[in-house]
Amino acid sequence: MYLDEHKDAKETRRMEEEKGRRAVLIAGDAGDEAFCQKINNTAEQHDQEDFIKITSEQMERTFRTNIFAMFYLTRFVLPHLREGSTIVNTTSVTAYRGSEHLIDYASTKGAIVGFTRSLAKNLAKKNIRVNGVAPGPIWTPLIPATFPEEKLEEFGKDTPLGRPGQPVEVAPCYVFLASDDSSYVTGQVMHPNGGEIVNG
Repeated sequence: MYLDEHKDAKETRRMEEEKGRRAVLIAGDAGDEAFCQKINNTAEQHDQEDFIKITSEQMERTFRTNIFAMFYLTRFVLPHLREGSTIVNTTSVTAYRGSEHLIDYASTKGAIVGFTRSLAKNLAKKNIRVNGVAPGPIWTPLIPATFPEEKLEEFGKDTPLGRPGQPVEVAPCYVFLASDDSSYVTGQVMHPNGGEIVNG
């Protein structure tokens, strides 16, 4: 799912099909409540060193995409969930340690932690579990699309493991939290982040 990066989306589909996989491209705005009735897979961040330059438009756009969409999607999906269902939200290590150049993004990710924990308590009586995953520096298309080239070479090197993670290294967290193996886990967040110790 993407907003309007048609060229990048087509290249991603080409790479997936090259590996014998199927990719479906869906363009749309997850900050739009009506669109959220159809899809859930989105994030938005803008690298901004100077806090004064974070415009109201940027801040609202980031919150609409990252947290408003989560409220909308949850409201739309809840009538379809039965006892034993799970919801797994994506937050970020930035929710726990902050980020001097991603202030609005980190704020939305902190809101997701609060949303996840609160929703878990609310839905426990229905035996619907709600958890989250807070990845650290993971190499996804969002990274080169967001950061200037000089930051890309250093991306993830400040973790104890000394490198960025790959999406395949995060996927098992989602599988675990979505499966019955985590049947006694709710309101929690997993941290695939290369060894960074976080509190909270």
